[in-house]
Amino acid sequence: MRDIPRVVWILAVGRFVNAAGSFVFTFLFLCLTGPRQLPLEQAGLISGALGVGLLAGNFTGGWFGDRYGHRRVMLLASTVAGVVTLLMPWTPVALLALSTALLGYSGATAGTSQGALTALAVPAGDRRRAVAISRAAFNAGCVIGPPVGALLAVEHFTVLFVIDGLVILVVRAVTAALLRAEPERQAAPAGERPAGLWRSVFADRGLLMLLPAIVAVDVVYRQLYSTLPVYLRDNGQQLTVYAAVLAVGSGLILLLEIPVTMLLRRLPAAGIIAVGYVLVGVGMALFGLGTTAAVVIAAMVVLTAGEILYKTTATAHVLDRAPAELTGRYQGLYTGAATSGTMLAAPLGALLYGIAPAALWPVCAVLAIFAGALAWRSGRVATPAEAPEPALA
Repeated sequence: MRDIPRVVWILAVGRFVNAAGSFVFTFLFLCLTGPRQLPLEQAGLISGALGVGLLAGNFTGGWFGDRYGHRRVMLLASTVAGVVTLLMPWTPVALLALSTALLGYSGATAGTSQGALTALAVPAGDRRRAVAISRAAFNAGCVIGPPVGALLAVEHFTVLFVIDGLVILVVRAVTAALLRAEPERQAAPAGERPAGLWRSVFADRGLLMLLPAIVAVDVVYRQLYSTLPVYLRDNGQQLTVYAAVLAVGSGLILLLEIPVTMLLRRLPAAGIIAVGYVLVGVGMALFGLGTTAAVVIAAMVVLTAGEILYKTTATAHVLDRAPAELTGRYQGLYTGAATSGTMLAAPLGALLYGIAPAALWPVCAVLAIFAGALAWRSGRVATPAEAPEPALA
């Protein structure tokens, strides 16, 4: 780990602090329906604008970093996100949807440039450790943030937004002071890759096969945050069981993701991603076997093992396929696909659960296992740019 570039650690620490001080995403809806006294429908639209901004930022924000420099764009987008968050308690209701959409877009754009900076600091083929460090920092911050936010919300919701905005701005200032230059880009040889994001993506048959698998697994994975708590409640379990399930997952990720990544980082990515997807499917199938604490925690352990395998590896794998000049756009493309479940999981899961509750978990299992087969196959499809992944000795 000593050979990890300094920039990776700087960005990881910033990501930890931002995650620990991030309250808007967790408490926005409660604030809108509580102190702001908005109707549920209006609060839902405003909260939805945040998701729309995030999705748009993930898919398009990388262009700015590729064009103008990721450090510059990350700092500018962080400034916008910090100011918008800080002013949100005093933003007129008529402008809230616009401000939340702007917050989502600027936050996603900053995150995309941050991921691109991490990738560009590390040689292609050795990015899994850097991604694992960044994810571990984010997850550690997410363990701290919600309970701290809940305590602060008891006193006053305004404090949440003020602290969140100030944290973003302070992290931005410290990062600007410590990270004074952008990592050098090693441009691909002339003619090796086609110019432009979509021309590059469509020339890569393996990536085209992997992207729908990424979307499918994210829709399956995010049933954890939509239909799973409803399923447990409907079967007589208390909220504490659901909280314990999430705590087990977070704890395993914090303990194991970096060591597992270090252990497996020389193995072909597609195979690791495929095994991870299959384990997610097995975990989902286990949820269908019952709702006792032992069964659901065992299911979460298996599912989290899959998450540990696939999330870091898939992120690095997609970035490794990017031409240097398209790193930000590939980061955004992956992030958009890998967070698509935030918009799709709840409506699709709820629809299936409402029609046939017993079918939800088997369908999720089959979908994840099929995605695993796609991921495995994607590593064996030759492209104009590269041959299939070789097995490493």
